[in-house]
Amino acid sequence: MTDTLTTPAVFRGLSFQQQPGSAKWFGQAGALSFTEEGMRRILENLERRCFIVRQESGEIGVADSIGTDNPADLARMELIATLPAFQPEQLGDPAFRRTYGLKYNYMAGAMANGIASAELVIALGKAGMLAAFGAGGLVLSRVETSIDTIQAALPDGPYAVNLIHSPSEEALERDGVELFLRKGVRVIEASAFLALTPHVVRYRLAGLRENADGSVHIGHRIIAKVSRLEVAAQFMRPAPDSILQPLLEAGMITPEQARLAARVPMADDITVEADSGGHTDNRSLVCLLPAMTALRDQIQQQYNFPEPVRVGAAGGIGTPEAALAAYSMGAAYIVTGSINQACRESGSSDHVRKVLAQADMTDTIMAPAADMFEMGVKLQVLKKGTLFGLRAQKLLDLYLAYDSWTEIPEKDRLNLEKNLFRGQFDQIWQQCVAFFQERDPEQIVRAENNPKRKMALVFRWYLGLSSAWANRGEPGRELDYQIWCGPAMGAFNQWVKGSRLEDWAQRGVADVALQMLHGAAYLSRLQYLTMHGVQVDSLLKRVHIR
Repeated sequence: MTDTLTTPAVFRGLSFQQQPGSAKWFGQAGALSFTEEGMRRILENLERRCFIVRQESGEIGVADSIGTDNPADLARMELIATLPAFQPEQLGDPAFRRTYGLKYNYMAGAMANGIASAELVIALGKAGMLAAFGAGGLVLSRVETSIDTIQAALPDGPYAVNLIHSPSEEALERDGVELFLRKGVRVIEASAFLALTPHVVRYRLAGLRENADGSVHIGHRIIAKVSRLEVAAQFMRPAPDSILQPLLEAGMITPEQARLAARVPMADDITVEADSGGHTDNRSLVCLLPAMTALRDQIQQQYNFPEPVRVGAAGGIGTPEAALAAYSMGAAYIVTGSINQACRESGSSDHVRKVLAQADMTDTIMAPAADMFEMGVKLQVLKKGTLFGLRAQKLLDLYLAYDSWTEIPEKDRLNLEKNLFRGQFDQIWQQCVAFFQERDPEQIVRAENNPKRKMALVFRWYLGLSSAWANRGEPGRELDYQIWCGPAMGAFNQWVKGSRLEDWAQRGVADVALQMLHGAAYLSRLQYLTMHGVQVDSLLKRVHIR
């Protein structure tokens, strides 16, 4: 048996099949390049325009200048195309940058339990990008401390804080809004909402006032992350009277705010969430984004808002190619998630960062979500290196099959107590009581005389802690780690393989973002060439880590 040798790829440069034209390039011969290295150097210099020229022999070259001070060195060739300067700042909708005070149309979405940490938010904010702190699943005191840290580092922003829909624990959503109002949080990312709630409506309307010129000042911005058209439509329209009037009667909003509510949509931006880590419907971005944009246009035509709702893209974006595809489909901005968890600034553990950096695109599985367990809602997690997905599904199967802990067959109960709970059911219940006394005492009251709900809370104890174990790298619990992850993680790992970013310890969240954006802008230049009939060699299409 003989080894198979890999034949190095042959660089074929650029090709152009059309007949010679009349346009000419005059410049210094030394400014021309016909090699892969030279062409890449010129094409990657996004701040400068460049020129695609053809010699009489038919060979295509790239030049980064025109003209020369030395007539003896003058070269004259056919000019095929002029590539204008195109920088990462030009990707996406400038209105998004203007609204949030950004340099780039790039956002890091909130990963709950503080995985999208204060350090991550600050790092991206200082680089001119927006990030949402992952407040979901955290006690309010921890959220408040993190907001203080972020506001001290970014007193003028940009930053956002996550408000996650909590149908099973309404107090979390209510108290979160109270905290945001008290701390002066001006931007929130609303995620996992199934419908509008009084709490998210209150946040939006409490920031409205009328300017001197009669326009509406929006003091509280909302970026709603959704994957369903019917939910998006609610955020694209004004707040409904069915929620507005009770808020007015309760004195939570003023008559002026109630009046102005009809003139603004519930959200400034809609993030279309496709196949992402965590909460996801596993939708296809190429199907969902155009449909969401069309819905926005339809609603905008009906209401004629002064500032139309912008539509961004999230889910599956882990490479420059994916980023450019989203922008090319009309996304005002892009949102990343999974790839940020593997960065140094995330609130996760080194163990998690290491296994994420080794993940492939197929190493994910859907598992029951702790916050919507009784509803059967699932989220996407890492499958490689952990048994969480299988164990969480077992808990959901038992919950659906039985009405109380005592109805579960003894063999299954003993297995759960030994391998998952590592303690008796009643011991875990007492931990639940202590936990919810601080977080939401109503949960305990509702479960005292409801065996099935009591069982659900104990099962949710495991589901909730499994994420915390992963974040702090709990020794001995590695097989129970719940690691939110989408296929973008594997795509990113494949892209950076062989570069310095293959090592998770080298991954900084702002560096990763800039590599993505620069790569997308570079590929946009190549796409411009293709549109002009110039075929680009595949070696040039490979985005290198700078």
